[in-house]
Amino acid sequence: MDNAIRKVYFLGIGGIGMSALARYFLHEGYRVAGYDRTATPLTRALEAEGADVHYEDDPELIPIDMRSADDTLVVYTPAIPADHREWAWLRERGFSIEKRSQMLGYLASGKLGMAVAGTHGKTTTSTLAAWLNHAAAAEGSAFLGGISRNFGSNLVLGEGRRLVLEADEYDRSFLRLNPDVAVITATDADHLDIYGTPEALKEAFAKFASQIRQGGALILKQGVELEFDTTTRNLYRYSSDEGGDFHAENITLREDGLYRYDIITPEERIEGCVLGIPGKVHIENSVAAVAMLWCAAKIEGKAFDTAAVASALARFEGVKRRMEVYINTPTQVYIDDYAHHPEELRATIESLRGIYPGRRLTAVFQPHLYTRTRDFAAEFSEVLSLADKVILLPIYPARELPIEGVCSEMIGRAVTTEWELVERDALADHLRCEQTDVVVTFGAGNIDVVCNDVARVLREKLG
Repeated sequence: MDNAIRKVYFLGIGGIGMSALARYFLHEGYRVAGYDRTATPLTRALEAEGADVHYEDDPELIPIDMRSADDTLVVYTPAIPADHREWAWLRERGFSIEKRSQMLGYLASGKLGMAVAGTHGKTTTSTLAAWLNHAAAAEGSAFLGGISRNFGSNLVLGEGRRLVLEADEYDRSFLRLNPDVAVITATDADHLDIYGTPEALKEAFAKFASQIRQGGALILKQGVELEFDTTTRNLYRYSSDEGGDFHAENITLREDGLYRYDIITPEERIEGCVLGIPGKVHIENSVAAVAMLWCAAKIEGKAFDTAAVASALARFEGVKRRMEVYINTPTQVYIDDYAHHPEELRATIESLRGIYPGRRLTAVFQPHLYTRTRDFAAEFSEVLSLADKVILLPIYPARELPIEGVCSEMIGRAVTTEWELVERDALADHLRCEQTDVVVTFGAGNIDVVCNDVARVLREKLG
């Protein structure tokens, strides 16, 4: 990056990935400002940390001291619409404009890159890897796709060369990265508005794998098949309990809802691991994160401390909005989850069925994107039917315009259990009158705005 640049302007500053970059530049002493569509806890936090943020698409609101292309860099998210007025104004005046993924690639230069890719599981796995680096190896930085409860942030700054990155497949952003160690968690069909076909999506993942640096390692989920050159890279397989170079054995569910298990690596057994968050799906994520640390240690010629890894796993507190527990009592449970793909919903619902057997499960789902709803309506209907009651909210459009005929009712009409449609702002009051036991809210949109209201109403039922 040009040494003359001391100011960074963000288009979409409130996004989870963008805000981590903004925090990094604030930490490094840059002047930071930006636009986002709505105020959120993240944008308010950025303002408190020194960023200048506004919420109207108006070039006149770009700070006066950031109107020169000579000393100001612009970073944008692909979610910014093509007709965005500020984006057009900045392009017309010759500003250097880079995608978030380009900046991540630049910042990863000279680091030992540890990238987590996949259509689901990225955020928990990358946050786990960042925490294990910190707590078990006493080093490492990270740009995360969620708010780590251990760090209280989506940005981690630490000593050493290790840098954990969440490698996003949307808009092929992850193809800007050349990591030393990479995990691919899944290649299930998604983002078909970008890729067109599931085959094209898998081709992009194969290209990402081929960009791992020579002597590096790919840690691939058991059962995922990709064609790429392994002659100069190591290939390892991982799973929860389905074998592979890294996997779990002796899995048992404790009374407190946490799992105890052993993690098997190519060279050792880490006995008696207990991950600090509930959900069987996270066993698999923890195996992948441990595999990343093991590979990083091999590349660096450092020791792999199994006792420190086991201790760190027990102290992992999870990620905001990833099976985040608000209430957990014998008569009322409330959990919020970011899941927005059918397989993510399935993993969480099956985990909850294992933790709370025989209890009534109410699933509240806000579909994310018209295209995803259109492409996976049948799959959403099938997996939501695993709940006892389904409440659907209207689609959260994000970057998209409505598609005629595409609505939440597309999902509901094929659900085989009881279901209804409720407006987001009416959800808490609606649940007040419902028979509730275990309630889970799902979605990647703005459903989190009402989580505290939902929790308050459900706590009132406890008396």
